[in-house]
Amino acid sequence: MKKILIVDDSKTARMFIRTCFNMCGYDQHEFVEAVNGKEALDLIKGDYGVPDLLVTDINMPIMNGIDLLKKIRVSPQTTGIPVLVITSTSNRLREEDLERLGNTSVLMKPISPARLLEALKQVVEEGV
Repeated sequence: MKKILIVDDSKTARMFIRTCFNMCGYDQHEFVEAVNGKEALDLIKGDYGVPDLLVTDINMPIMNGIDLLKKIRVSPQTTGIPVLVITSTSNRLREEDLERLGNTSVLMKPISPARLLEALKQVVEEGV
């Protein structure tokens, strides 16, 4: 069973993302949720361990998604985690910066199961 870590400060957004995963056939995976980047890092460094996929928002309190991504990309244990960034902030330069960090795909809100599945194929199967 693969582990998917969903990081978003909105409980509704986390629930919707998880529902989209289930609709895309990922219902047998283990899901864990975090409300910000710091909580996600604590999970990764703790008992949860390294996820097979990290899905994160950008705009969150305490530690945002960009800082989270930068921190996981510098650690040898976490540098290869595929990351799907889901955001409502449209900024092509930011998207290019995120994609340069490696194995990262950016999906703009609002999302749908079909768009999520397309982004998952890009980040997981194609390795961006």
